[in-house]
Amino acid sequence: MTDNVVHLFKTPVSTTDEGTAPVPGPAPDAADMTVVPVWVRSGRTVRRVVTHDRTRDAGRLVARHSLYMVGGTRIVARRAWDGRTGARYERMLRAAEAVGNYEAAGDWEERLHRFRSDRHRRRMELLAAPERIVKGAAIGAGGGVGTLLVIGVALAIANTNPGDVVTPLMALVDLIRLLVVITTVVWGPLVAAAPWVALLGVWAVGRHRGAAPQWAMPAGSRTEDAGAPITPSVVVTALRDLGVAPLRAAIREMGDAGAAMLGPIRIAGCGVEVDVTLPSGVSTNEIQGRRRKLAENLSRHEHEVFVTIPQAARTVRLWIADSGALDEPIGPSPLVTDDTMTADYVKGRAPWGQDLRGDAAALSLYQRHLLITGLSNQGKTVALRSLALWVALDRSVQFLMGDLKGVGDWAMFDGLASTLIQGPTDEHVIQVTEMVEGAVGEMNRRLQAPPGTTFPPLIVVVDEAQVAFMCPVKDEDKRPYGGSKSNSRYFMAVRKIHNQGRAVNVLMWQGTQDPTDQNLPKLVREGAHTRASLALGTESQARMALGDKAVDGGAAPNLLRPGLDRGTLVVASDGIAVPAGQASLTVRTHYVDDDQANAITTRAKALRDGVTTLRVIDRGEDRDPLADIAAVVADAPRVLTQDVLKRLAVLNEDAYGSWTNSDLKRVLEAEGADPYKSDGRMVVGRDRVARALANRTGTDSASAAE
Repeated sequence: MTDNVVHLFKTPVSTTDEGTAPVPGPAPDAADMTVVPVWVRSGRTVRRVVTHDRTRDAGRLVARHSLYMVGGTRIVARRAWDGRTGARYERMLRAAEAVGNYEAAGDWEERLHRFRSDRHRRRMELLAAPERIVKGAAIGAGGGVGTLLVIGVALAIANTNPGDVVTPLMALVDLIRLLVVITTVVWGPLVAAAPWVALLGVWAVGRHRGAAPQWAMPAGSRTEDAGAPITPSVVVTALRDLGVAPLRAAIREMGDAGAAMLGPIRIAGCGVEVDVTLPSGVSTNEIQGRRRKLAENLSRHEHEVFVTIPQAARTVRLWIADSGALDEPIGPSPLVTDDTMTADYVKGRAPWGQDLRGDAAALSLYQRHLLITGLSNQGKTVALRSLALWVALDRSVQFLMGDLKGVGDWAMFDGLASTLIQGPTDEHVIQVTEMVEGAVGEMNRRLQAPPGTTFPPLIVVVDEAQVAFMCPVKDEDKRPYGGSKSNSRYFMAVRKIHNQGRAVNVLMWQGTQDPTDQNLPKLVREGAHTRASLALGTESQARMALGDKAVDGGAAPNLLRPGLDRGTLVVASDGIAVPAGQASLTVRTHYVDDDQANAITTRAKALRDGVTTLRVIDRGEDRDPLADIAAVVADAPRVLTQDVLKRLAVLNEDAYGSWTNSDLKRVLEAEGADPYKSDGRMVVGRDRVARALANRTGTDSASAAE
């Protein structure tokens, strides 16, 4: 028989077109004959059925509703236990002790004592209750029967029928008999239905409280809590499941009272903020190091949760964004919306953007060196430029600018900046280096001025400064323009301004990208008073950009999302309002495009008499002092001699950096263009210099003709 069965599986069968009886087909080759045992095919079928999506959904359904009843029973039992005992007060007492709030612990202990006293009194009253019930029933029954007899006598007299005396009593007996009949009929179904009603009740409680685990929930509803409101229980649960054993144990001891760790949950901009006092044995850096897991426990993305260290000891401050809120743009800059806005370099603050709480973030620039860094194409230039646009609305501010990208991001400052160099080549690096060295010369001149002399702010802006630090070119004395050695020209010039420039209002602003020790030396980055960083790749870069203190305090530009968080930066500075205890502030900066920047610089130019912008620094050996003087005074009829000296130093530090008033006077007197007083101050007249230059040119031409 076995052979027949095997033969049946081996022999292929064909069917006629009319669906008649099967006809044996041609015999297959021996190589094509595969015998599949029945138990193998049955096992595969069972496996397919067990692993099918419908089977899994059905299994989850059964498990989910079963666990609803189990969880609901546990919750109801817990509530009943809490209601009958002092367990709730004991948990609150332990929670207060765990967070070190001994005043609250004493209050809960007093409440527990009152609860136990009241419970004892009720129990003692319950012991005497049967006697009171019997006495009351006897008195009530006697009084009731007497009342019914009185009513019966009244009925008998009224009806002249003595039998009516017992009519009220018989009516009462009939009512009792009816109630007994009804109870007899209903009692059986009630007893049968009571367990099911109880199960339905605990199921409803479990379903309402979500007592089933996530794996048992329907696939479509497992993420429905994403973006759910932040409540104390949500925060406590997220902390409990964070993976910190001492924290989990402390919360388990507290039970539902784990919320005692939390301060008030406050609305803070597009999210909420809450301070969490950690129990003993849990450090703040353990919470910071698990930011991603904490965010996921709160049903948020990592970038939507910020963990900082406030002023209170053993406390972390959680800022939790509304789901998706950080992906929405902020409003336009006040620089764009307010055409009448002006700036005050000394007392004002630049409107830079909004912090995470939705409050305006304004930065003081007064006597502060600035460094902004981040990955490429994250909004560094726009963030740096917006500060320059605001301070340009103060007519006293002067600029020296070098854009080592050279794509026109700073072109609108032509006519505002005394020098504007744009380009990425080594030649542009050389010119920018000499521009910064010229600012060093101006700084030295100011430092040597008489005490009490005030100077207008001179801001040196270098965007893409990493190009300068990485430049391999050397000058004729073999001194490198780039690098970070003691003979590196750009590095040393920046260091000199960082060391002493602030005292005489000579400031250094730099923008760099993708910082390393090579393209952003340690001494340079630590010389900036205001340090800001957009998205970065690693924590080590974040420490380079902002410093160890800010990163240890919760600053994490490396956790910003490149591309998605463009324009969002972390600021470490005393020039911006940072919440007490924090070392940094996250700011979403306003975006000011090129057209808007052009409109703002047009307003800034209208505040000034006119600025001649130098685009190339001439480094030739043979200088014509009179021609250079004519070039720097060409924008005004009269220019103060001090301003002429500064412009000459910017034009060529080597030739004019050491000039004094005596040198300027000597050259002009020799050419017949003597300085003169105007409103009590020595000035150089543009027309005098132009005539002297024209006369000299005519004399030279006549001599050549002879």
